[in-house]
Amino acid sequence: MPQFFLAVLIILLTVAAYLVMMKVYQRFPYPFFLPVLTTTVLIIVLLKAFHISYNGYMVGGQWISSLLGPAIVALAYPLYKQRYVLLQYGFPILGGVLVGLFSGMMSGLLFAEVFGVDRDLILSIIPKSITTPVAIQIATGIGGVPSMTVVFVMIAGFSGVLLGPMVLKWVRIRSSLGKGIAFGSASHALGTSKAFEYGELAVSMSSVSMTLSAVLGSLFGPIVVWLFQI
Repeated sequence: MPQFFLAVLIILLTVAAYLVMMKVYQRFPYPFFLPVLTTTVLIIVLLKAFHISYNGYMVGGQWISSLLGPAIVALAYPLYKQRYVLLQYGFPILGGVLVGLFSGMMSGLLFAEVFGVDRDLILSIIPKSITTPVAIQIATGIGGVPSMTVVFVMIAGFSGVLLGPMVLKWVRIRSSLGKGIAFGSASHALGTSKAFEYGELAVSMSSVSMTLSAVLGSLFGPIVVWLFQI
């Protein structure tokens, strides 16, 4: 099959799978039915069933992946609409992001120490709560394994969107501002997609938190490694 038609087929299959899973989530709005998660599982099952390699899927998948950048940039629109809120709550937003950033890094270090993982894996876990492109660069800079960092970033994203609503309910955070900061700083782009369910303000705050976490994480990642002499 020509590469072009294979790419189109894969793109259509992925989009169709997502739309189907979106309908399922609308009918059964439980965390484990989140479209991003269920679509990922469905695609993996289909690839295994039809013996399609990862490289074969990425013939079309790379075009979907390339849309991640424009999708993140598009978040600038709700961000602009909420610019006055940003100015009004600048200190709480910055404080929340810093707490979320250091909590993400320290939880990764604690997990690694408890289970006695290798140094390379420890360095790969540190940027797990930062959006993938930046996390890869941080891991490379501090001596981690970028491919493993991608895995940990995905785990952090999925665990955040699955467990986040329960945690927020447990600690009684009801404001859209707080929910947006929590999802953006803990679960990056996946958290931001979840924040859409809580309104425009939550999406804007999640986008801000994700961006600030990426910027600050690139600065503080090496400092954390130096402080703890990893």
